Amino acid sequence: MGTNNKDAFRIHLGLFLAELLCVPAFVFELKRALGGNTLSWAYVFEWPILGLYAIYMWRKLLGEVHREQRGELRDVDVAHATRVEEEDDPQLKAWNDYLATLHALPPTAPTNQTGEPENLAD
Repeated sequence: MGTNNKDAFRIHLGLFLAELLCVPAFVFELKRALGGNTLSWAYVFEWPILGLYAIYMWRKLLGEVHREQRGELRDVDVAHATRVEEEDDPQLKAWNDYLATLHALPPTAPTNQTGEPENLAD
């Protein structure tokens, strides 16, 4: 079983478990709402929405697995297309030079507001 097949199985299992939770919870809350518990009406609508969101995520994640199987790696292509060359950015070069000079300086002792060294033993 390949990696993509394992991923697809896990995605299917996740959907199954999500729906296994959402459907009985919806039925339970519906019975409570019809029995007079007014707060349960909010949950009557919440559980189906969560179930639909699980289906949405299932389709999205499964689509990514299928794209990987076909060799379409859109995210990698976009990352290469938007990469900024460091040599072409003068501000980035100036910042890196500034950081290099800071790292080359010797460390100094912390000072208080008057400029005198602090006694760290206190």
